[in-house]
Amino acid sequence: MRHKVGQRKLHRTTSHRLAMLNNMVTSLLEHQAIRTTVPKAKEARKMAERIITLGKRGGLANVRLAARIVKDKNVLQKVFSEYKDRYANRKGGYTRIVKLGFRRGDAAEMALLELVDRPAKPAATEGGEAQAEQAEAKTE
Repeated sequence: MRHKVGQRKLHRTTSHRLAMLNNMVTSLLEHQAIRTTVPKAKEARKMAERIITLGKRGGLANVRLAARIVKDKNVLQKVFSEYKDRYANRKGGYTRIVKLGFRRGDAAEMALLELVDRPAKPAATEGGEAQAEQAEAKTE
């Protein structure tokens, strides 16, 4: 039985797996969504939710704990300011995994790992179209 067994090994050495997951979590917190395989998404979700919880708590000790995983200072600042405010009333479940189907090359099951309550991309408005037309006019 596999009771209380740690994490997935993902067919990688320990150092490679930790570096990959650290980079995935940093990318998730920077871009608010990443596309990856389902097992990697499930492992990255655990780390990302812990980082956001540390961000909500605040304090120097928690900044240093989060800095072990998130190496980018701009992303770290974003966690302790923007995400702290966004998820202040949420008790957990900061991420969502949406299954996308199977990858064409090796049939690996793909997923979208995204932050919950992320702002939607603004739709193309008339102002956006006008800016695009101005940019085209400048190039001509």
